[in-house]
Amino acid sequence: MLGPTASGKSALGLGLAQRYDGEIINCDSTAAYRGFDIGTDKVPEDTRRAIPHHLIDIADPPEVYPAAQFAHAAAHVIRDIPAAAKCRFSWAAPAFITVR
Repeated sequence: MLGPTASGKSALGLGLAQRYDGEIINCDSTAAYRGFDIGTDKVPEDTRRAIPHHLIDIADPPEVYPAAQFAHAAAHVIRDIPAAAKCRFSWAAPAFITVR
């Protein structure tokens, strides 16, 4: 899902993941960093425990985490989610999009 900041992507994605037994794959480059909770409007941790979330809080600032490394990690996550059992959902504002 793509859309501008505060357009409802998270709420829609969470609703779809609940309905279709899905998992969330983060595509927001800033949500990958620990400690950026307010500026990125990350989904609260209790919600993340209820629905599996991937690629959130995986790097420490000021660590450089290049887009290629993020794309590699995302490919592993996508491959590891059982396709027959789960739907995969991801969303981001248009600033960081990887098409594969």
